[in-house]
Amino acid sequence: MALIIGLTGSIASGKSTVSLMFDDFNIPVVDADKVAREVVYPGEAAYTQIVEEFGDEILREDKTLDRKKLGSIVFANKEKLEKLNAITHPAVRKRMLERRDAFINNGEKCVVLDIPLLFESKLTHFVDKIIVVSVDETVQLKRLIDRDGFTVEEAKQRINSQLSVKGKAELADAVINNNGTKQESYEQLEKILKAWNVL
Repeated sequence: MALIIGLTGSIASGKSTVSLMFDDFNIPVVDADKVAREVVYPGEAAYTQIVEEFGDEILREDKTLDRKKLGSIVFANKEKLEKLNAITHPAVRKRMLERRDAFINNGEKCVVLDIPLLFESKLTHFVDKIIVVSVDETVQLKRLIDRDGFTVEEAKQRINSQLSVKGKAELADAVINNNGTKQESYEQLEKILKAWNVL
């Protein structure tokens, strides 16, 4: 049986950095964010539903979704966010599971599902073990402001829309403390994979 690892963290925790490290161990990663972008390409069923729900004003000139515009609508309105999630989440789940199963059928011993909202979306049943990438909240806030140019208020709004880093860490099988260097996080990941007999 293949081991399915769920990788999660909070916004700006450095989860994407850790996600890329699995490549060094030849472990395939199915990235929920990438899949989420794919399922809303023009022509996809979820794309059509989103345009029907939110109107043409969320489209760029080339007819692709203006994610920033859509984001500013849904982050300020819980009901609209729930509507968007009800469209995109099932499409993302379906495609992620197809990819996971393809890797397993291909003989992979371990597959990572990189899902930022693993707990919030109640998808823990998709995986066997969970790794949470954790950072202090001050580090998280600073990274988010530096990375995306948000104001403190906007950054806090996005952080608060998710389960806290502490809350996630308590639910994890393993935690990578990502306050330090990339090398330190890499060594923590290697130790976890050895402990789980993946390496």
